[in-house]
Amino acid sequence: MSVNFPNIKAFGKAPFEALTAATASSTKGLQAIAAETTDYSKKSFEKSRVHFEKLIGVKKIGEAIQLQSDFARSAYEDFVAQATKIGEMYSSLANETFKPITVASSEKPSVPAESWKAPLAAKQN
Repeated sequence: MSVNFPNIKAFGKAPFEALTAATASSTKGLQAIAAETTDYSKKSFEKSRVHFEKLIGVKKIGEAIQLQSDFARSAYEDFVAQATKIGEMYSSLANETFKPITVASSEKPSVPAESWKAPLAAKQN
């Protein structure tokens, strides 16, 4: 019984390349999400700092309540927009990551089935 090693190598090549492409794609996507999250955190912190400085300078309670209400509304809207954006980025990440794997799994094997079935049949006899 002989095994044709070049065929075995060719048989595993497509799945390995698909996995490598998927890993690279997921790394890029996760880096983009991390960068976006960091940017949002910096902006949010700066807005909070500016708000606190304004709040310290307020003389009347009514102004403080109005300022706090406006800040809360703005922070909520910013958060919802950011959460939506990050959700879309994760969805895109999943699609891009699984695309090479889906393509590789739908393709026909590059090695004919007979080349690896023959040694198995011979072994069983």
